[in-house]
Amino acid sequence: MGRFVTIKDIAKKLNISVSTVSRALRDTYDVNQETREKVLALASELNYRPNFNAMGLVNRNSHNIAVILPFITNYYFSTVITGIQEVAYKNDYNIILHITNDSPERELSIIKNLAVSNLDGLLVSVSTNSDAGTHFQQVMDTGVPIVFFDRVSDGIPTSKVMQDDYNGAFEAVEHLIERGYKKIAHIAGPEGLSFTQKRKKGYLDALKKHGLPAKDQWIVHSGFSQEDGQQDATKIFSRKDQPDAIFAVNDRKAIGAIITLKEMGLQVGKEVGVIGFTNDPVSTVVSPTLSTIAEPAFEIGKKSCELLLKHINKRNFIAEDIILPGTLVARESTLR
Repeated sequence: MGRFVTIKDIAKKLNISVSTVSRALRDTYDVNQETREKVLALASELNYRPNFNAMGLVNRNSHNIAVILPFITNYYFSTVITGIQEVAYKNDYNIILHITNDSPERELSIIKNLAVSNLDGLLVSVSTNSDAGTHFQQVMDTGVPIVFFDRVSDGIPTSKVMQDDYNGAFEAVEHLIERGYKKIAHIAGPEGLSFTQKRKKGYLDALKKHGLPAKDQWIVHSGFSQEDGQQDATKIFSRKDQPDAIFAVNDRKAIGAIITLKEMGLQVGKEVGVIGFTNDPVSTVVSPTLSTIAEPAFEIGKKSCELLLKHINKRNFIAEDIILPGTLVARESTLR
């Protein structure tokens, strides 16, 4: 059959009514055992898949989940999506993907135009400077649950799944200190994001613990791209008082910094240590290879989808905050 098999096809073949087929598939008590077995056998033979949109009209389940996230081109988010998909597909849920390109205006417009009646739930990683808090709350007020992951909206009482940004940053900076670097700069993300703040706090607390200086001119906030990393490093190293190491908020910025340092004739590792955060595959390709904190991106995707399904299946499910640890991966960029 070139098209999807419907209940009508099964009814026609067995010469029974559509409503009997429907009741047999839903396992209601008023269909006799023999009829039910015939229906199920034929459904299986014809590879019948239930039309969740049609069923949704009966039991309010569309089996659609919307995922809203800033980017899909970077390794981290594409890995998160893989984790979400694994759980969603196993449970017969479809994923509808919305990309904000990290624009708060686009995020707002996506939420305003969501076909909420056709969704069972939402998985969201908010954009930088997101101003959609009240809109997320309005979606939840219609009875559609939301779970936030990675970049979360703090003011909304629902489940959230994050990596341990604070301890990951602390560990990264402590690793630099153990390798003998003493003047450590930080190229940070946009100031408005809570994980930017957590990673910065981890950086500052590690310096404080070891009695090392934290200088304002060694901290630069900007975007997440390789170009941002290049510009930040140029800014920091064009001054007289130069650091001997860089902790970058993510691997792309760290790689940007490595490019700038090489252009300036500085030896990465030997003269200036660099460590990132993500464990993007490109960190093993760049030369020297990049030390980093590996984020549990796949697990974050799986966990957030599992939590969302709990919220969907149990309306009064108590919200959980889940924080997953990262792992230090030491490579050549922090070898003296």
